[in-house]
Amino acid sequence: MKVTDPGGQVWRVSRRWVPWRRRLRSIDDLNLDGGGNVPDTIDDLVIGLILIIVVIVLAVLAPFLLVGFFAAFELVFLFLLLPVAVLGRVVLGRGWHVELRRGFRPWTETEAGTWQASSVAIHQLAEAVRRGEIPGRTIPAVRWGRVADEGRRKTRH
Repeated sequence: MKVTDPGGQVWRVSRRWVPWRRRLRSIDDLNLDGGGNVPDTIDDLVIGLILIIVVIVLAVLAPFLLVGFFAAFELVFLFLLLPVAVLGRVVLGRGWHVELRRGFRPWTETEAGTWQASSVAIHQLAEAVRRGEIPGRTIPAVRWGRVADEGRRKTRH
């Protein structure tokens, strides 16, 4: 369920269907600048331009191809495990978790119990967000597999 707080921020409240949380990665931190030597002849310049174009094309396409491959693999894996996870929740009586996300980034989660209890918890949490009563963050921000330090950046000396 999508909810907007009084400040205009979009939040999402939903059940977490599987026992794990997806780790989203960002390509914001990639450093793609490089250096090179000045070519001596026109042939070196042409070869250099061709190599630069090939490297740029590979640098642009490779991450998309890899992300696409791994996303497809993850979706297939998810669809294979989802029935097992749901059956385990129903048969073994495992409780459902309600998750609040700021945009698409996980913010907090609570264990809600049964399906009906989780539905009530979703609506209560959505109403609290609409009123501006945002719960504290219980899920740390993760960036590139590490907990992100949101308040300050470390500098190197």
